[in-house]
Formats: sequence, C-alpha cells, structure tokens
Amino acid sequence: MNSRRYQLASLALSLCLGVGLGYLTPLSHATEPVTNVETTEPKLHHLVIQMNKKDEELQDHVLSNIVNLQKHYGIDNIEIELVAYGPGIWLLTDKSAYKQRIESLMLQNVVFTACGNTLDTIEAKEGKRPNLIENVETTQTGIARIMERQEQGWNYLSP
Repeated sequence: MNSRRYQLASLALSLCLGVGLGYLTPLSHATEPVTNVETTEPKLHHLVIQMNKKDEELQDHVLSNIVNLQKHYGIDNIEIELVAYGPGIWLLTDKSAYKQRIESLMLQNVVFTACGNTLDTIEAKEGKRPNLIENVETTQTGIARIMERQEQGWNYLSP
C-alpha cells in the first residue's frame, strides 16, 4: 500500500516539475486565446428531446422549454428535434391537444419526428395507423434516431 502511495506521489511530483521546467504545457496556455466575442458568429446549439410519455402536463412543459430555448439562444442559433415514441407518439397526432403549438414550432424550424415502429405497433393492434400532424417526420426507430443525434454531438433531454 505504501509503495502505491509512493508511486502516486512520485508521479504527481514529476508532473509538477515537468510543467515547471516547460516539458508540459500548462492547461491555461494550451488553449487558443479567446477571440473577440463581438466579432464571432454565435454558436449553433443542438438539442434532441425524447418524448415517450402520454402526459399532457409534461408535453406542455417540454413545448414551453423549446420556446424558452429559442428565446434564450435565438431561433437561428439552436436546432431542436423532438423524437416521439411509445405513448409519447400521441403528441404528434392530429388529435393532439398541442397540434397548433406544434405546427407553429415547425414554422420556426423545430423538427418533430415520430417512431415508425410505434406507428406499426399501433396499426397492428388497432387496425389503423394514427394520423400524424402534417410535416411530422418519421424514422424507423425513435431510440436509434436519438442515439444518432447524440453521436453527431447533439445534447439530449429526457424529461
């Protein structure tokens, strides 16, 4: 045990001496200098949101969060995609209590995507496929779409 502590202490001392002698660049000097904020373009933010619950209060809250994010960053500085699957799919149907809000958000470049597997399951059980709000996109597997967005560097929200 003492040998392990000795090794860790030696490593820490070596790193400190290495930085002091210039062998390693301190973190504060390793990054590029900050450019003038006034002349740089705003950062484009990306958020994918999971909706898998048929809870109108939660859905209302999520739609409000989308509007708040657009206000905070500016509509042109954030890309948002809501992916619905399972019971959350009903948010994106033409019977949704939030149909008008969703249509309005689509005009502001928010993407709404429905899970094809969920739609197939509902059709198999009920004999009829739910009608989606016009311009709602579909993907075969909702969870896979969320994963792909994360792999592309998008932030992820699961309310």
